[in-house]
Amino acid sequence: MTQDQNTALQRQISAAILKLRMRAPFFATLALFARISITRGISTAATDGRAIFINQSFWEGLQENEHLGLIAHEVLHAALLHVYRCGIRDPLRWNIAADIVVNGIVIAQGFSLPEGHIRNQELEHLSVEEIYHLLDNLATAKLAESLPMQDLLDPKQGGLDPGLSGIDDRDRPASRLTGLSSDMRTASERYWQDALQQAQIIDKMTGKGQGTMPLGLQRELGHLNPAQIDWRAYLWRFLVQTPTDFAGFDQRFIGRRLYLDMLAGETVHIYVAVDTSGSIGQREIEQFLGEVQGILRAYPHLEAKLYYADAACYGPYTLTAQSEIPAPRGGGGTDFRPFFEAVEQEHDSIQPAVCVYLTDGYGTFPQQVPSLPVLWVILAGGLALQSIPFGEAVRLIPDPT
Repeated sequence: MTQDQNTALQRQISAAILKLRMRAPFFATLALFARISITRGISTAATDGRAIFINQSFWEGLQENEHLGLIAHEVLHAALLHVYRCGIRDPLRWNIAADIVVNGIVIAQGFSLPEGHIRNQELEHLSVEEIYHLLDNLATAKLAESLPMQDLLDPKQGGLDPGLSGIDDRDRPASRLTGLSSDMRTASERYWQDALQQAQIIDKMTGKGQGTMPLGLQRELGHLNPAQIDWRAYLWRFLVQTPTDFAGFDQRFIGRRLYLDMLAGETVHIYVAVDTSGSIGQREIEQFLGEVQGILRAYPHLEAKLYYADAACYGPYTLTAQSEIPAPRGGGGTDFRPFFEAVEQEHDSIQPAVCVYLTDGYGTFPQQVPSLPVLWVILAGGLALQSIPFGEAVRLIPDPT
């Protein structure tokens, strides 16, 4: 490519960003934070988490509205840290899950995408982590047939450093995205956090951000919060808020998982409900029971009672870290009320206690808020956390495998 051709294409890209600014200031602001390079090293377009790379022939074959959609697509991948959030997950499956999210967001804003893009309207409102968990190998293989190329590149291969001149004529295959340094991720997080803040401010200033942010984007922004931790650690923070005397608690113990060493002596009772209704598969029930065992191992001072619950309530089963988990019961409809009614009858109001409900969130809630604190642990793909009417709710996303 000659220098004149490169300059002409860069002008076309700049013009596209200006048009994007008129229609969607949020995306245009993010685009200004990305260094866009023209290259023949990839077949379509991609990002390494900071820069965006576009193939010349591919760009020239798109319509104007597809130019806007393409820029929005790639800049969302970068700003939402999809390159870094992959971690040790399978990169192809992760890339497909990330494409489902950003394509849903871009299309919801009225933009077009190049032919062959991946779309799944049933999943696109979820976070990438949730979609990744819900995609099985068969679905991944089928969707991969429509994926022209993996567009999440390994930043270790170059292009992340703003001082580089670009990757023209450089072969840039997608890789496993593993082993990325914490310094690289931290720098990118800070960079895009600033970009997202400015984009949201400008979006509101232009009057285009009044409640129009797509649900998928809201969910993704929530996953950028560093506080997204093992939900059992969240349970510890939740327990601290109960009436139990935690005098002398030392916050430094959290990171070392020595959660209960500073208790002032009083046992905390925990009532755990595992949803065994017909909407919960065997895989999910096993996942729930694994989390119950995790609770008992992490919090040896807890006195735990387990209930299985669908439209009825089965139990309680008293558990310790050494207990054998009883066989699940259920399979009917979902009604959360029987569990809370059983706990009200079982619980001695003098004892400090909390309730934990592991479920997909779809069922009948009590009209009256229970007297005990409630922590809802919602499956990936389950009810939106803001739709839980009482208590606190966290998302259960398994560790990547």
